[in-house]
Amino acid sequence: MAREQWASKLGFMLAAMGSAVGLGNIWRFSYVAGESGGGAFLVLYLFFVVVIGVPLLLTEVSIGRKAQSDVVGSFAKLAPGTPWFMTGFFGVLSAFLILSFYGVVAGWAIYYFGKYITGEFFTAPEAGYEATFGGFISHPWQPMFWHALFMILTIFIVYSGVKKGIEFANKIFMPTLAVLLVALAVFSMSLDGASAGLEFLFKPDWSALSNPGVIVAALGQAFFSLSLGMGAMLTYGSYLSKQNKLPSATLGIGLMDTFFAIISGLVIFPAVFAFDIDPGSGPPLVFITLPSIFEQMPFGEVVGIVFFFSLILAALSSSVSILEVPVAYFMRIWNWSRRKASIVMGLIMFLLGITVSLGMGIWSGVTPIGDNNILDSFDYIASNILLPLGGLSMALFVGWYFNKSTALEATDMTGNPVAGIWYSIIKYLAPILIILIFLNAIGIISF
Repeated sequence: MAREQWASKLGFMLAAMGSAVGLGNIWRFSYVAGESGGGAFLVLYLFFVVVIGVPLLLTEVSIGRKAQSDVVGSFAKLAPGTPWFMTGFFGVLSAFLILSFYGVVAGWAIYYFGKYITGEFFTAPEAGYEATFGGFISHPWQPMFWHALFMILTIFIVYSGVKKGIEFANKIFMPTLAVLLVALAVFSMSLDGASAGLEFLFKPDWSALSNPGVIVAALGQAFFSLSLGMGAMLTYGSYLSKQNKLPSATLGIGLMDTFFAIISGLVIFPAVFAFDIDPGSGPPLVFITLPSIFEQMPFGEVVGIVFFFSLILAALSSSVSILEVPVAYFMRIWNWSRRKASIVMGLIMFLLGITVSLGMGIWSGVTPIGDNNILDSFDYIASNILLPLGGLSMALFVGWYFNKSTALEATDMTGNPVAGIWYSIIKYLAPILIILIFLNAIGIISF
């Protein structure tokens, strides 16, 4: 079976941007930046994206393009007869865990979008936004319906193929998302009192850096917002032809991912400060805090509709890349058709998502890891263990298993004036920083 290919380099870049730009940029970036002091966090985040994130992105994509295989098969092909192929399973396992809860949260976004379309959330429900949200996510079956709808959309896109499904969808999703978020940002910055939000985001309070946890949070956000370590970028890279040059493409992806994160901040923080809301509201910011702001602002009904539609687009573009990781793997090892692999893998992730959803309600007492419910436990294992180990293995593979000339050839860095800097980052700096993130996340060291 001939391996599928992107129709164009632009198609690859938009799909890769879609993978990187997701709930992590809009939902996670906003509350992590809010909790970590705003401007100082943003400067550190931008620094880590350029210095660590983009070099790692180039590394991951280059492995896939060189091997022309999935996340497990690439290591097996490039390092035959060695245990390196085992590291690919970090990506496959993390994809199952991440999409199982990612799809549930995206389902919440579809539910909210529906409530704004019907006008039910134009004003606060009788019980209030917080109690309504709590009642919805703990309901035994309602969230599953929206989760199922989101997974059907995800499966359909992956089922349709690389060109006609993933690439075509992202050519629509990403420009649309950019236009919607820019429009929301312009409106948000026009609100009375919005200047305080801009100051919070763009005027660094360097005293925040006295807390090393802010540094770790910025490094972690840069790492996770680019979808590094899971194998999605590796898998997407495997559909690239050798004629497409990687350094410019990966730099473009990194810069656009950063653009979306900053624009999301411009959507949220001016509005948060305009209505005197604590920017460190945490994860409930999007589903509880923002609806109460939309209710108070002029044209808040329209803003609510556009915002949650944007959130759905961002979630869908990422979920497609997550599902593609195991789909590509099982298509190869079991010689399945794309259609069969998409449906079977999507169904398994949906079933895992049912446990996540029930973990917010009747199974809330189930805490697999410490005091964490099922969603937080899946997130902890994937984000704090599997993704860092996946990213570390890719950096070590290119930096230490390959010799320098092979590494530079694989990444199209031969003769590039910054090739030496890139190679030193991948060989030494990136592994050290990833190990620090990992040890801090699992509690061996504490910042």
